[in-house]
Amino acid sequence: MQQTRPKWAELYLILVFIFLYLPIFYLVWYSFNAGDTMNSFTGFSLRHFSELFSDTRLVIILLNTFLLAFLSALIATVIGTFGALFIYYLRKRRHRNTLLSLNNILIVSPDVTIGASFLILFITLGSIFSGFSLGFWTVLLAHVSFSIPIVVLMILPKLQEMNDSMITAGYDLGANNRQILKDIILPYLSPGIIAGYFMAFTYSLDDFAVTFFVTGNGFTTLSVEIYSRARRGVSLEINALSTLIFLFALVLVVGYYYISKDNQPRSKKKKRGLLR
Repeated sequence: MQQTRPKWAELYLILVFIFLYLPIFYLVWYSFNAGDTMNSFTGFSLRHFSELFSDTRLVIILLNTFLLAFLSALIATVIGTFGALFIYYLRKRRHRNTLLSLNNILIVSPDVTIGASFLILFITLGSIFSGFSLGFWTVLLAHVSFSIPIVVLMILPKLQEMNDSMITAGYDLGANNRQILKDIILPYLSPGIIAGYFMAFTYSLDDFAVTFFVTGNGFTTLSVEIYSRARRGVSLEINALSTLIFLFALVLVVGYYYISKDNQPRSKKKKRGLLR
């Protein structure tokens, strides 16, 4: 007998989504305001978008932020994928649980603690190596470090779902370790790898606390720049920028949905082919 969901549950869900999305839509709406404040909507205009693209400093910071997110997510995904494989195939359960606990500690640790510890580390390295200073590379290292545990957690469930008989069948057919990894394991893990990459990309793009500690005078990210400008008063140029980022995030979510949807039939076909 099929259970029907109560109407109050649907109403509660609608209220939750309204509560979450109403401030975003409010921000997007006023990015098209002809006026300079969010006190009243005086007319439709793209003036603030024009001002945004004419602000060379902000555009460079935006590009640097996306470059940082792309590189850190890519590196973290590669390291996290092989890290998850290493943890999963550890023979001793005690060692596996220890590594998983160490991985989870980095996720639940406060960003302020992580940022402060990275700052101490980089200052120490700067005192040892004269050419070492805070900047793009220190932010990149910090973002890769806190993104790796996220990737590991996204991939481990897929490894646990994987049927080990596919690997056994591959070895029986004469495949070597490289072929097993390339033709069986990585294709099966591709949804988890893609999800891990998108999560790492989003965390890097969104991070403020860790970046605030490890960024230098010559490099900054969008979150740090918006924070410094917000103390002087938020302009509608920031609204326009937030609107573009929100639309970009929407495209990412839709893209991830279709990519993961396309990968599911492929993985099922490969499974059938291997089991024949």
